[in-house]
Parts: sequence; structure tokens; C-alpha cells
Amino acid sequence: QVQLVESGGGLVQAGGSLRLSCAASGRTFSSYTMGWFRQAPGKEREFVARIMTSGGATYYADSAKGRFTTYRDNAKNTVYLQMNGLKPEDTAVYYCAASYYSGLLLGLRDYNYWGQGTQVTVSS
Repeated sequence: QVQLVESGGGLVQAGGSLRLSCAASGRTFSSYTMGWFRQAPGKEREFVARIMTSGGATYYADSAKGRFTTYRDNAKNTVYLQMNGLKPEDTAVYYCAASYYSGLLLGLRDYNYWGQGTQVTVSS
């Protein structure tokens, strides 16, 4: 069982930056692929980014490429999402998720554990 707790959300002006953190419980954090998703009001939850276990290979949605970076610190059981150049359309609740699978892992069903989410609001 893995418990995930996100933090770092907030209100920011367009063009600003935020860093989200996701702290995980358990001693096997390093063996999980970690993903980031977001859900805007009235929309489905969508994939943002993911980072693999060893080696930390990353993959990003087109909307995140060039602006967002995900990285992990296995010693701290934490994964991060650095978001730069934020736009109003990035406004959403952001969730981290953990998967014990490997691969592309773009879908919600690919992940086994979810955090409660953190709100990100970008004003124009």
C-alpha cells in the first residue's frame, strides 16, 4: 500500500511558476513509476507527465512539453512537478499517482494509487 500526499498548489499569475510535491509513504517508493494528472472543472482527468523508476526516464503530454519538468528524489520518497510559464488553461486539480507497472502509462487505469490532489489556479 502506498499513500500519496500532494502539496505546493496555489494561485499564480500567468507566466509564473509553481513546484508541486508528492510525498509517498512506504519503503518501496523507488520501485514505482510516478505520474502526474490534472482535472479541470467539467473535464476528464488527463495525463500530464510520468517518471520511471531507476534512471528516471520521463514522458510528457504535449501541453506540458517545454514548460513542465518532473523529477524524483527516491531518498526522500518524493516526486516533483516543476511548472513554468503557467497559463490560465493549466488551472486544474493536480494529482500524483503511483504505478507498479512499466511502460508508457498514460491512462488512469495504469496507476494503482492516487493522491488527494492539489489545486492550481492561474489567473490571466
